[in-house]
Formats: sequence, C-alpha cells, structure tokens
Amino acid sequence: YQRRVHGGPPKAHQKMSFIPPVNFGYVEAKIFRSGEPRERNFPFIQTLALRTIIFLSPEPPSAAFAAFAEDSGANLRCDVTGDVAPTEMLTEKAVVKALRLLLDPASHPVLVCCGMGRHRTGTLIGCLRKLQNWNLTSILSEYRRFAGNKQRLENEQFIELFDTELLSMTDT
Repeated sequence: YQRRVHGGPPKAHQKMSFIPPVNFGYVEAKIFRSGEPRERNFPFIQTLALRTIIFLSPEPPSAAFAAFAEDSGANLRCDVTGDVAPTEMLTEKAVVKALRLLLDPASHPVLVCCGMGRHRTGTLIGCLRKLQNWNLTSILSEYRRFAGNKQRLENEQFIELFDTELLSMTDT
C-alpha cells in the first residue's frame, strides 16, 4: 500500500515487503482470516484483491485501516456485531449476519478479522466449519491453533451449541 504507508512508490533500491497480519490464515478459496491489519500488512492484504472485509471488533477499525479499505475498494463491514461491549462474545444474530456475508459469492474475496484474529474471528470460522459438517474435534482444534493459550471455553461452547438450522449452506 504505497500512497499512505510509504509516501509514494518505492525507490529503486527499496524492496516491497509482504508481511501478513497476525493470525493470518487461508480458510477456503477466496476466504481469509486474521487479526486487524496494520500499515505494515497493507501491501500483503492488497495482493488478496479483497471485495469485502468483515470486521468483528466492537471497537472501530484504525483510521489507517479504514482508509486502506476505502482506497482499495473493499467493502469494510463494521456493522455486523452491533452494540456489544469489548469483553462480550458475538451474539447468535451477529454470527448469522456475518455468515450470510461470508457465504455470499458476491462478497468474495473476503477477509474476516478482529483485533487479534483469535476469539471473534475464531468463533465465526468455527460456526462456518460446523455448517460445513466438520467434526467438533477438528473445529475446536482449528480454533485453539489460532487462539493459542488464550482460548476461551465460552467460545468453544458457543461453536458447539450453534444451531446450523438458523442458516444452511444454500441460504445466502
């Protein structure tokens, strides 16, 4: 992301770096996950040619990230979680709303992110995996891999108890 981050095109002697955001991962074709991208991550994120960014944090995105999304033409969706305190979990309503966006091919390529890409992103991706009929052990293994030693039992329970009847793979 040259204009805002680097102040113009790189000089002949400068090398462009492509650093993925914290907890970046490939979920499915044209679906990615991560923590909130920082300015050093913008060149990498730009290579994904995102159409949609689902931002699951109750806090607003950084001004630099919001400007990057706008400049790159990505639809930055910050409205999914509603009014939730930073310590609260995603609601069932928010997960269903985010999954509808995630399952809509018109939204792809899409990045799902939150502050660190652990809990809210992990919960949403866990619910997606449940819709895909993954077994619970594999779903929770993926959640724990991204959450590290910060895993939350309440998020794991939310994923386990998520009612897939609220949304089917054909319901977009």
